[in-house]
Amino acid sequence: MAQMFIFGLGYTAGRIADALKARGWQVNATGSAGNVDFGDSEAVGAALGRASHVLSSVPPDRKAGIDPVLENYREALSGQWIGYLSSTGVYGDQKGAWVDESAPTGTGRRSARSEADAQWMELGARVFRLPGIYGPGRSALDRVREGKARRIDMPDQVFSRIHVEDIVSGVLAAIDSHAPAGAYNLGDDLPASSNAVTEEACRLLGVEPPPLETLEEANLSEMARGFYSENRRVANGKAKRVLGWEPKYPTYKEGLASLI
Repeated sequence: MAQMFIFGLGYTAGRIADALKARGWQVNATGSAGNVDFGDSEAVGAALGRASHVLSSVPPDRKAGIDPVLENYREALSGQWIGYLSSTGVYGDQKGAWVDESAPTGTGRRSARSEADAQWMELGARVFRLPGIYGPGRSALDRVREGKARRIDMPDQVFSRIHVEDIVSGVLAAIDSHAPAGAYNLGDDLPASSNAVTEEACRLLGVEPPPLETLEEANLSEMARGFYSENRRVANGKAKRVLGWEPKYPTYKEGLASLI
């Protein structure tokens, strides 16, 4: 029986675990929903020794600049299929240009993530670089319903995004196709502004969009302002060619409609 060990059983990794269990896999994991204590090195080591596949969704510590999984368990990662859920933030600001996996990394605000991404690549991982993730309970629809949706007046700003189910299918495709180690961008086919997504959510819910605000008027948190400081379109062609993957939700319109 194939066995997957997951570091960090969160929103996305939990769905990957469910999909693997439905296939008959045994899954062990750390995290609040997992069954292994991350700090119990003996238990983690034993589980890694049994695992045929390992996936980490644990982000690096931004302040310390280290990846806790690599810091504690790098030596136990040998011989397994390895996957890592990274971020397209490693590409930094590209002023709206398209980027693929050949683009340089480490120029953006997420230096710790870029370093972790590079270290997992060196280990021979399949590194899945993910843009903004949305899905059940975590989408523009929820922000509109909760009165938290904003429209920022930045006409040229675009982002890529991906439905959580398409991350699951991308990771499974990498396993099934015995894909070589390396980076894979998993994003939808239509980068778009956050405003366009908010407006579509409002249309589906039958409410008026929130008013346009300047970045200053919005009084965003430092993290949110950082989000708006970068502008890029993420190409997904490699994942389609090499993994044989196609997003079920090629644009935010299909994705949001599925969540109504």
